[in-house]
Amino acid sequence: MSVEQFESTQVKKGKATYFYSIIGVALVLFLLGSLGWLVINAGELSKTFKENIEISVILNDNTREELAHKLQQVIDKQAFTKSSQFISKEKAAEQFKKDFGEDFLQVLDYNPLYTSINFHLKSDYMNTDSLIRIEQFIKQSNIVREVFYQKNLVDIMNSNVKRIGIVILVISLMLIFSVIILIDNTIRLAMYSNRFLIKTMQMVGATRWFIAKPFNIRSVINGIVSALIAILGILILKFFAEKFLPELKALSNLKWMFILCFSILSLGIVISLFSTHRSVIKYLRTQLDELY
Repeated sequence: MSVEQFESTQVKKGKATYFYSIIGVALVLFLLGSLGWLVINAGELSKTFKENIEISVILNDNTREELAHKLQQVIDKQAFTKSSQFISKEKAAEQFKKDFGEDFLQVLDYNPLYTSINFHLKSDYMNTDSLIRIEQFIKQSNIVREVFYQKNLVDIMNSNVKRIGIVILVISLMLIFSVIILIDNTIRLAMYSNRFLIKTMQMVGATRWFIAKPFNIRSVINGIVSALIAILGILILKFFAEKFLPELKALSNLKWMFILCFSILSLGIVISLFSTHRSVIKYLRTQLDELY
């Protein structure tokens, strides 16, 4: 059998192995990507919870409305503000009646409620240190009577988010480590069927770069194909998950989904190329008798 016939036979045998390698790598990347998607949703859910906590700036009684609106404008211009709402004494009384079904104005001769400015913070500022600084900043105004928010709720939420974040980080690092090992072993197994082809090319005088180049190119292509299959699987999973749980659509973040897909693509290419090149070099350094 000539060298050309031997190479042709080895290439045909390698095609099936490459196919299984692509599917195997795609499944592993899909598993990692699914965890990444869950982490993104968890992060967005945490962000939503934080930004739903309301902070009330209670103003002094008989504060002129124009002064209250000026303070609201100052608050709106701050980097920590997500949104704000002006609540007059009359509107506060209407809200009280709506919430509790009682009209205290029929019993009292005056409205005991205060004018307030209610606002929501951006999630990055929903922590104890930032809240203290924000409270001190707002209290510099002489029309502010009190700044109120649920301090215990903020502390409990931040504590739980921190613990959950540590657990997710540990799980993610373990899974990433496992994924790298699984992909590396899958590719090395696929390259095992090409060991004689690699050695034959070396024996007929081919340079290391000449031998490695086609395998490296093939590994990049396989990595891209595997990553695209994994990304497609994640998008299908996302579609059906949002179909059965429409609330997930509110947590959708295109920026982080793009980063996730790009990371999967990069990981598929880098690991495939590294593992393939390492296998080629290994077989080039291996003696012919050790290949059997």
